[in-house]
Amino acid sequence: MATTSRDRTSLAALELLVATDSHGSISAAARALGVAQPTASAGLRALERRLGLDLLERTTRGARLTETGRATAAWAREVIEASDRFETSVAALRDAPAARVRVAASLTVAEYLAPRWLARLALEGPAGGGAPDVELVVRNSREVTELVLGGEVELGFVESATLRRGLRSRTVAHDRLVVVVGPAHRWARRSALRVDELLTGGLVVRERGSGTRETLERGLAAVGERLPDHLPYLGSTAALKTAVQHAGAVAVLSSLAVADDVARGALVRVAVPGLELERRLRMVWKDGAALSPGARRIAAAAAAASG
Repeated sequence: MATTSRDRTSLAALELLVATDSHGSISAAARALGVAQPTASAGLRALERRLGLDLLERTTRGARLTETGRATAAWAREVIEASDRFETSVAALRDAPAARVRVAASLTVAEYLAPRWLARLALEGPAGGGAPDVELVVRNSREVTELVLGGEVELGFVESATLRRGLRSRTVAHDRLVVVVGPAHRWARRSALRVDELLTGGLVVRERGSGTRETLERGLAAVGERLPDHLPYLGSTAALKTAVQHAGAVAVLSSLAVADDVARGALVRVAVPGLELERRLRMVWKDGAALSPGARRIAAAAAAASG
């Protein structure tokens, strides 16, 4: 018959029995455990009743363990040692440095969203388990997908509208691409542009595989247009903003990425009616993969931020 927690003998009672065996008397056991002798005597009598065994032989000169008592003490010592090993192992796990979690993110997520999630985990402190040790790999969305599918990272965050087979996903934010120019640009005071003006007016774009570029291409395709061949392309949001601010270029960038620049007048948004550039930012992981505890905490933080 299976033993339930209600049937188990307490560790304190077993420690008292083992101490009596080790030190030769109840009084010596009581001193070793830091309890009063009457308390120790009462505890051993309760243990005898609990087990239904005669553990002690009591005489006018004191009490000593019976053969049954010594055998029971030997078994109890194994239980105490196992409990000590458990406590030591748990302490080692608690004090060990957190395993590193590798996460890959597209530029927009890495620069404007991931720092918020990681900061939130850090603020939870020890009560929340502490912040995971995170290695954040920054790539474009296509490369992030490849890293996840290849098992090189546990979680990925992408901007692309389509996902490859073998991935599961969850939306963590919504974003919109916007057209921006410098404050001295001839379009800075225009209320709106036509799509054909955008395509022939000094546009610079991200490289192929970027989620930003994919969203722009899909938006253009919806209105029967496409990006011209041989447009200049740059590999980062910061490089595109520099080209816009200092070289008179035009770019289509995440509203998250340009919000501060627009607020302080370093960039100017220009509307392009009819060009829909909404997108979802998504967390992706390999279908069937078991996420580590650290990766699950990062995923939960990202999901919580999405509301």
